[in-house]
Amino acid sequence: MRLKDKVAIITGAGLGMGREASVLFAEEGAKIIGLDVNAAALEETAALVKAAGSEMLAVAGDVSKEADVKNAIAQGVARFGKLDILYANAGVLWKDRDFSVLDTTEENWDIVQAINLKGPFFLTKHGIPELKKSGGGSIILIGSISALAGFDLAQDSYTCAKGALISLTKSLAVQFGPDKIRANIIHPGMIDTPLQAPYLNDEKKKNIASGIPIRRLGVARDIAYAALYLASDESTFCTGSELVVDGGFYAM
Repeated sequence: MRLKDKVAIITGAGLGMGREASVLFAEEGAKIIGLDVNAAALEETAALVKAAGSEMLAVAGDVSKEADVKNAIAQGVARFGKLDILYANAGVLWKDRDFSVLDTTEENWDIVQAINLKGPFFLTKHGIPELKKSGGGSIILIGSISALAGFDLAQDSYTCAKGALISLTKSLAVQFGPDKIRANIIHPGMIDTPLQAPYLNDEKKKNIASGIPIRRLGVARDIAYAALYLASDESTFCTGSELVVDGGFYAM
């Protein structure tokens, strides 16, 4: 019960890492406010959270729209009475539309930025005042190893958005540390999730795994456990930090 009596809002809670974090946080005692554009998937997550012994308020909405994020926070606070954890998990990975700056259209660039960067902006803008009311809390952003290293197969809008989140993390940590609000960012490596599924087959997974020291792809719970540490009171002296969870890839 490492999150007993805590309330967390998790964006992108419908599938993948967001669903896994929702269930794990619930197992550890948290109540969940789940926000996702996929209402059907979100209801499935809510059922899993209930089975884990907790409850989730499922709010369908788009993180790139400020009104939707503001509404989810307002509904969640009205339901559960407070907010302790902001988990900006929602993101989009468009390997078929997000390329080098030479080839990406302005429209696709803007959509990736809106979801991956403006989403966390809106979440922190409207969530931090609630954390202050609670006497402090934890902000968890999701970056990527793509923000730390260049790759031949460029996804420049995605990379720029994730890199900007590093700077945002450090700024939030310094601004709101006196309010007992911590901000940290997790950089996942290659994680086998529904977001990656369209781009991976068994042969590709095998090839990728051979280049990772741990010799496997990550799974959603690998990231959820890292987030659990940052969400819990065990990390009260950890802020402004970058946690790389990639099986050792970035170490090479």
